[in-house]
Amino acid sequence: MEAFNGTAVVNMTVKKLEPVLVHPAAETFQGLYFLSNIDQTFPYPIEIMFSYEGNGMGNENAADVMKESLAKNLVKFYPLAGSLTLGLDGKMHVQCTGEGVSFVEADSDCTLEELGDISYIDSKFRQLIHYVDGVDSILNVPLLTVQMTRFRCGGIVLGIAMNHILMDGEALLYFLKSWGKITRGIHLSVEPYLDRSILSPRQPPILDIPHPEFVKLKTKTSTPSDQESRVYQSFCFKPQKLQQLKQLAKEKGSVTNPTSFEVISALLWIMRTKAFKTEPHVTIKLLTAVDVRTKIKPPMPECYFGNCYAVSCAVCKAGDLIEKPFSFAVKIVQEALKKVTDDYIKSTIDYYEVTRDVLQAENTAWISKWSRLPFYEIDFGWGEPVQVAPASMVWNFAVTISQRRESGNIILTLGFPESVMERFRKMMLLELKQK
Repeated sequence: MEAFNGTAVVNMTVKKLEPVLVHPAAETFQGLYFLSNIDQTFPYPIEIMFSYEGNGMGNENAADVMKESLAKNLVKFYPLAGSLTLGLDGKMHVQCTGEGVSFVEADSDCTLEELGDISYIDSKFRQLIHYVDGVDSILNVPLLTVQMTRFRCGGIVLGIAMNHILMDGEALLYFLKSWGKITRGIHLSVEPYLDRSILSPRQPPILDIPHPEFVKLKTKTSTPSDQESRVYQSFCFKPQKLQQLKQLAKEKGSVTNPTSFEVISALLWIMRTKAFKTEPHVTIKLLTAVDVRTKIKPPMPECYFGNCYAVSCAVCKAGDLIEKPFSFAVKIVQEALKKVTDDYIKSTIDYYEVTRDVLQAENTAWISKWSRLPFYEIDFGWGEPVQVAPASMVWNFAVTISQRRESGNIILTLGFPESVMERFRKMMLLELKQK
């Protein structure tokens, strides 16, 4: 396994033009757009980069072509051209105004090769994103922004910043693939399914399943100062190492067919608990975002545009997680994922309707599996992306993502306070070097 903190990336200068608003190419719905209870539960911005070698469409007019096709795509995905507002019911909704999406053209003085491997997170990469800092509420975070940066070699990086309240990774993928098809002159055969009332709570709500992912833990432990610097790092899991972890998980016979994501999740959870020096008696959690489009009954429309996930919750005492065999951690991660059934999903929707609780973070690790998403299929005329990676990370959140197209390597990216990260990095590297 390898770890990297971004120090090898060359100094990069990015010159940005003023943002322009791209409006839908035709008149769209005006008014309030309903958001589901699932939409309300992860109020954070997400930033992601797509690196292209620039083959095909010339760079000279690429931005104009992209803006024109984006305008056409916004007619189909019109909520993205609006903004968030808080309704009388205390929930967030989209005020559909047709205001548009902010688009920035930019140029860099380096090549993609000099930029380096973007799968290893680096603060410099945020220059490739048009983001809004210093906002006091998720309501003020744009639903979508786009930055297209041209590189000296002819390569292009498309930087996307999205508000997770409106869409999850699967919905973003659907939007981007549709945008790519329009850019390449391909007719969209299927319209996006925009009616989120399909995920309305039951009447009356039924709270028949516990949801510890929303329950605030009673035990409060000491944590690093909020003033301590946050450090973000990426770790590379190669196929051989993943196979070793899977074999280790199966040693006691209690785990069958562990996946790469499950063993990475379990290892992250163990190492995080050690790095935070969590007391043995403390109850800890691992929350995992699970796509439920095919788990819910009846299955969601394939073209559903919106958040459609539930959060599995693995729970145990810190002492058990650290002291018991690796198979123990993998097993409870597996068992938590298996609990995400149709009943669990509908109960989650009902639970939020009644409680309005949010996902808790104390003594908790969060992880999401971006590596399952086929981001490498997104083609705007430059071919498929060379690499896809997060440009920044939500605090206390980890993601797995493929290092590059057709690579068996999986990158784990996460952030901790500086002192915690130093312990985490040392322990993780030492643990994974063991045969």
